[in-house]
Amino acid sequence: MPILEQQKMPAPGTSTAERKGWHEQFNLLRWFSLGSFFIIAAVALGLGYISTRFVVDESIERDSMLTAQFIQAIGAAELRHAAITSNRTMGELLDPRESNVWPDVDPISQAAARAEFLDHVEHLPDILLATVYALDRTVIWSTNPELVGARIEDDDELDESFEMKEPVSTSYHQIDEERPEQRLLHEPKYLFIENYIPMFNADKSKVIAMVEIYKEPIDLVERIQRGFKAIWLATLLGGAAIYLGLFWIVRRASILLQSQQQQLITNETFVALGEMSSAVAHSLRNPLANIRSSAELAQEIASQSAQKNIGDIINQVDRMSRWVRELLVSLRPMNDDYEPVDLVLAIDDTLSAFEPLIKRSNVEVRFTLRSVPPVVSQQVLLTQILNSLFANALEAMPKGGVLSVDIESPAPGRLCMTLSDTGKGMSKQQQQMVFKPFFTTKQGGLGVGLALVKRIMERFQGSVELTSQEQEGTCVHLNFKVATGGEYGAQHTAGRG
Repeated sequence: MPILEQQKMPAPGTSTAERKGWHEQFNLLRWFSLGSFFIIAAVALGLGYISTRFVVDESIERDSMLTAQFIQAIGAAELRHAAITSNRTMGELLDPRESNVWPDVDPISQAAARAEFLDHVEHLPDILLATVYALDRTVIWSTNPELVGARIEDDDELDESFEMKEPVSTSYHQIDEERPEQRLLHEPKYLFIENYIPMFNADKSKVIAMVEIYKEPIDLVERIQRGFKAIWLATLLGGAAIYLGLFWIVRRASILLQSQQQQLITNETFVALGEMSSAVAHSLRNPLANIRSSAELAQEIASQSAQKNIGDIINQVDRMSRWVRELLVSLRPMNDDYEPVDLVLAIDDTLSAFEPLIKRSNVEVRFTLRSVPPVVSQQVLLTQILNSLFANALEAMPKGGVLSVDIESPAPGRLCMTLSDTGKGMSKQQQQMVFKPFFTTKQGGLGVGLALVKRIMERFQGSVELTSQEQEGTCVHLNFKVATGGEYGAQHTAGRG
């Protein structure tokens, strides 16, 4: 078979496992599930981290700015309260070592204003430690008396604050034992903030003192933690929604691709076998017809003992002719033209055609004629379906049984015909393979009957299902689409054309 060899296709009856071994398929769903999960997770974690850092940084910067504005406003207010000239600033009056430097300021008023200012600083909410540095980095006042008089050197953040002339804030989770100025009054629970607040001279051209405040903003921390929870929850739900949405789309695409790939394999199989089988079938039809004619002539003059043998020859020729006919029909391309077909009438005609075989097989038929709407199909193809199913059912009951035909409407616009027999039934393995081309459980069978039934039903937007129990029987369910009035009109219009 050169065509099959060129295409390197598996045999028509090859199992699923063997097909996977023949050609390893790309599992789109599996690779997408893994790849998209890691990508979306990485992006979600990155966005969550950036968002939380943004919330923390912005919140701390906002708190630092408000604290600085509050401290500087208190300083200005205390100067006005002490009636000190507007040419002086609180920053110039904070160092007690320079009490007599400003002749225009009364030393008593200076000391009173400074004491009031520092008292306000000491009683700020959530404060852990407050320290005031002179220009030479000497601690001139602190809520921790042990720090007063100490000179802080090699403190980059303090030097940077003096140079930048603007509030600087930093957040910490643990006290740095190597920094002597971090001698807090008590251990913070979660987060504490260090604020450097510059105090300027009169023309604001120079920072001459620095107020350092360590505080544990409990309310701010709670708000940050609530923000963390909201951000991570939104990130988790958003990532999950994106992943599930994309997974659903790719899953549908994967199922569609698998279906199309399976259909492509089936079509390629039928095309390849069609070219071979058509030639074989056409070559057999004439010899079979000649053999049957010769057997019929011989039967007329044969002896009584030879009649049975000649009858067997005719039966076998008829069976081979039926195989050839089914083979040609199964391999013939189908068109999508449809017509409304009376399902009940088609069943009744088929039962009439099989009546002699039904009587010989001692089979009881249970079918009640009733009015149902026509279905979407083709008369010739529906007859082919029913002939194949009835023939299978009767062959499964060689010693008699019950053949039941039921019609019901499971949903609007659909009709379901159920054909059940009390024959020998099938195993689970046979049920899985029964609709595959060229698979058969009958000795000498061709294996295209049920495969052809499936093709025809799916061609007209229907489906076929089979259930079976060994030694109990088989049920075949044909699900048809009901022909509507619009389809009648389209069909009649096509007929007039």
